[in-house]
Amino acid sequence: MAALINVPSRAKRGEIIEIRTLTSHIMETGFRHTADGKLVPRDIITSFICRYNGDEIFRADLFPAIAANPYLSFFTVAKESGKFEFEWIGDNGYSSTATASITVE
Repeated sequence: MAALINVPSRAKRGEIIEIRTLTSHIMETGFRHTADGKLVPRDIITSFICRYNGDEIFRADLFPAIAANPYLSFFTVAKESGKFEFEWIGDNGYSSTATASITVE
């Protein structure tokens, strides 16, 4: 799975920053049938978590109506230099992670 992460590389302490993520995942709602009438099993991303230096700062629960390649945008306060960890969890044991760093001055 490919993910595009947009986190500022630098920020001032106390600055509000925007974080944007876009991930690629072939989604299947679980409502579609094959040509021979069999139900195609659901395969979606069900949750997204972002951690900043180990502390959870954003969580989203996702449902079948979410886009095949979910785009999420949210804001946080730059408190200290460190690492953002992104995790997508889905059906059928799906899990994907990404990281990004920030320097706070």
